[in-house]
Amino acid sequence: MRVAENLNHALHDLFAANQDLMLLGEDVVDPYGGAFKVTRGLSTKWPDRVLATPLSEGGIVGVGAGLALAGAPAIVEIMFGDFVALAFDQIANFASKSVSMYGHRRPMPLIVRCPTGGGRGYGPTHSQSLQKHFIGLPGLSLYELTPLHDNRRLFERIIDAAEPAIVFEDKVLYTQRLFTDSTVDDLFSYDLLTPDVARVFVEDQDNYDCVVIAPGGVVHRALAAARSLLLDEEITCMVLVPAKLHPFDVEPLLPVLRGTRAIVVAEESTADGTWGAEVAHRLHRRLWKSLNGPVVLAHSADSIIPTAPHLEAEVLLQDTGIRRAVVEAVRG
Repeated sequence: MRVAENLNHALHDLFAANQDLMLLGEDVVDPYGGAFKVTRGLSTKWPDRVLATPLSEGGIVGVGAGLALAGAPAIVEIMFGDFVALAFDQIANFASKSVSMYGHRRPMPLIVRCPTGGGRGYGPTHSQSLQKHFIGLPGLSLYELTPLHDNRRLFERIIDAAEPAIVFEDKVLYTQRLFTDSTVDDLFSYDLLTPDVARVFVEDQDNYDCVVIAPGGVVHRALAAARSLLLDEEITCMVLVPAKLHPFDVEPLLPVLRGTRAIVVAEESTADGTWGAEVAHRLHRRLWKSLNGPVVLAHSADSIIPTAPHLEAEVLLQDTGIRRAVVEAVRG
């Protein structure tokens, strides 16, 4: 099953289980079923609960937040994650604050889905990874799809938490297969350290030269780097893949991380003020005595994202960039 198929099945299951759930977005109804076909079939089964909207991201999120405030769980789709910037006011000044600004905790079961990231030649305004701009807003949680987490369980946890959340969904990841049965490939296996963090590792390996922390959109590049480092350099890497980006709890990871001398955090965002920098800060405070040096960050270049594939590849983080970061971290 592909990640997009799993996400579609998850939405169908959620709608069947929750009669109050609503979904709003541009072109989400059949026969189109969304720009990436994630909402296919939903409006046919539940025509009164899946609504196509005008092209107004602020309006879409505002209505979704109003539904959530009134007690109806709502999922809103931003056709391309770049346009979530147009809904920033509704997220930062209405949805996230509504959890607590009325004098008591108010359930706000709102999910904002954002297809995100580059790698498809969509150019400067349809390829960005804007996760870092939402880090630290009180009352707002951030998630990212991975090929290692079942989306129904992920979405159930988000709705049960009853707080506004943004789910970033890497567009390239949609077409990738969902890993199952604890197997990634001929070299790597995986398990779940926590419900929100998966661990990819080499079988029969006890000690690792480096731990790479990479969200779902970067996981295949991290695995490619780990494979080449193992086969070419005999450098062993464990890859940790979080489904929840923020708030990010490092405590459950410390027993695993204390067994390594080097850590790399990889993300597709540009540098400065990023999710990766926040994770590095938290880990450095807890582990600096046992590490070779500071936690190393790997990220995309400080540039807009070109449309031409060869130029886009030069700007976006690649497996080669992660590999260089690991070598730097391991060798100091």
